[in-house]
Amino acid sequence: MQTAHRKYLDPHHWFSDHKPSLPPVASKLIVKLLLLQCTIKMSTLHLVLAFALFSPVYGLEFCQSGGSECDTDERGALDSVQSRWNVRVTKLRQDLDQFVLSCKKLLETFPPDEVDGNFVRTVNNCIFSKSMPTPLKGPLRLAAVSKDVIEGILDIDMAATQSDEFLRYASGDRLLPGSVPLAHRYGGHQFGYWAGQLGDGRAHSLGQYKNRNGEVWELQLKGSGKTPYSRSGDGRAVIRSSVREFLCSEAMHFLGVPTSRAASLIVSDEPVLRDRFYNGNVKTERGAIVLRLAKSWFRIGSLEILAQSGEVDLQRKMLNFVIDEHFSSIHSDDPDKYLVFYSTIVNETAHLIAQWMSVGFAHGVCNTDNFSLLSITIDYGPFGFMESYNPNFVPNTSDDEGRYRIGAQANVGLFNLEKLLMALSPVFSEKQQKEAKVILKGFVEIYQMRFYQLFKAKLGLLGEEEDDGYLIAFLLKMMEDTQSDFTMTFRQLSEVSLEQLQRKNITQMWALEDLSSHLLFADWLNMYLLRLSRQQNDLDRRRRMKSVNPRYVLRNWMAEAAIGKAEVNDFSEVELLYGILSSPFVTQETAEEAGYAARPPPWAKRLKVSCSS
Repeated sequence: MQTAHRKYLDPHHWFSDHKPSLPPVASKLIVKLLLLQCTIKMSTLHLVLAFALFSPVYGLEFCQSGGSECDTDERGALDSVQSRWNVRVTKLRQDLDQFVLSCKKLLETFPPDEVDGNFVRTVNNCIFSKSMPTPLKGPLRLAAVSKDVIEGILDIDMAATQSDEFLRYASGDRLLPGSVPLAHRYGGHQFGYWAGQLGDGRAHSLGQYKNRNGEVWELQLKGSGKTPYSRSGDGRAVIRSSVREFLCSEAMHFLGVPTSRAASLIVSDEPVLRDRFYNGNVKTERGAIVLRLAKSWFRIGSLEILAQSGEVDLQRKMLNFVIDEHFSSIHSDDPDKYLVFYSTIVNETAHLIAQWMSVGFAHGVCNTDNFSLLSITIDYGPFGFMESYNPNFVPNTSDDEGRYRIGAQANVGLFNLEKLLMALSPVFSEKQQKEAKVILKGFVEIYQMRFYQLFKAKLGLLGEEEDDGYLIAFLLKMMEDTQSDFTMTFRQLSEVSLEQLQRKNITQMWALEDLSSHLLFADWLNMYLLRLSRQQNDLDRRRRMKSVNPRYVLRNWMAEAAIGKAEVNDFSEVELLYGILSSPFVTQETAEEAGYAARPPPWAKRLKVSCSS
């Protein structure tokens, strides 16, 4: 990959050379020139800019049911949200012994490792190894369940999750009918360097389930013990990381971001030793298991390990399987099917990262082994939702160099796609390799375009006007200078009326108050109001903006508070957070009382999250 293309993704901050001398009213000509430079280099508009998404759920001001002040649209949307949890789906399964998985297709396509047993070893010429879960030692407790997954995907009645059978199935103590537990072999580039064989070191795939809607989901236990790929690990996960994975998987889904899902969280009293910050301070924590789902757990590293090992026939077999199962638009007899497959991943990866940015999400460990071939978010580790707008936000204390800072995620995506291209080289002709390189160069444009679309939606802008990009970039620069809260700045712009903005009546909106301290706020506001004046319906603007600007995201301090209680067997805050994050665009009384949309507490800035889990 030529460095000339990577520089377009470098997180330069526009105006950075002009901060000391900015006049009270910015010169529009200078700003336009800077904006042009930003467009070429993808600086502010698409990197300092980094963050939005589209969701079918409308965000609403909180209103008491039955109150005359609630209009029909708001009441209807609230009723729709509530009905999601109240509806009883007919024929939901209560007897878990009748819940059947299938491993036939995977095992027939990919015969497992001939060597049996969970001992750690180098594995060759296979995709999977058979590996039995190691049950958590009791007593066990059901800490959390996703009703949306249990009933909406797995066709199980929620009442069944309160049974001893569910506890045993979801903790690895008992296998579901039809299950043949497998651990997946893959490799990966970690922090820029080839790490060799990695694989599922603490996860067991249980099998595939086809639900009543015809969807096929692969179930997996995470934290379920050693596998041939555990290296020096114990195969366990602990409460703190498992609570975070459960909550964030579900939160991202309800934000509209493609993601794996989490069905349940089981905690135990089994002691697990962890050096949380790799400083020699080893502590005893408690083990936990998440039952999680995805359409597929194949990732870029799945193909890399085969290419690195020269297992080209097996690589073709995997590619054919993934295409046939998950890329229905690609014809199996197309001579360019692998090229089309690569082009699709380039496009969808660009869209996924743009969606991460739109909600201020930093993955934290964007290694190739954590990038899905289906372009969904997987492997939640030291992630973080950005609070004060800062393109250099790094959620992972293990990331000393800031390689995976939030403003660099597009660069990392490009790097990972380069590695995927290298892995696919053995199955490409010389002509296809050249075409693939051209496809990869298009990543930047796709990413920029998606950024622009998302931020226009976040600001409620309809149509196309010449200065829209400048309006977005100007706002983000002010947010960076004033350290304004990312989530709440956009949300409060969604909630404030044009009349309030015109009068600068924002005294009850803490994020906008912070933003308004900028010397150029009045200039930006005048531009924004002028732009909005050419759109007719202010109620419609607010409705649209609230549907893409969440009021609640899983901030680290919120997760930490829930973890603290969970570690003493109080799962009330995990349950509270799950319920609130299931409707992130709707203002909720319980969330407001908990302070989830308030200014973060001072202790939140001291939180640290690492790769250790």
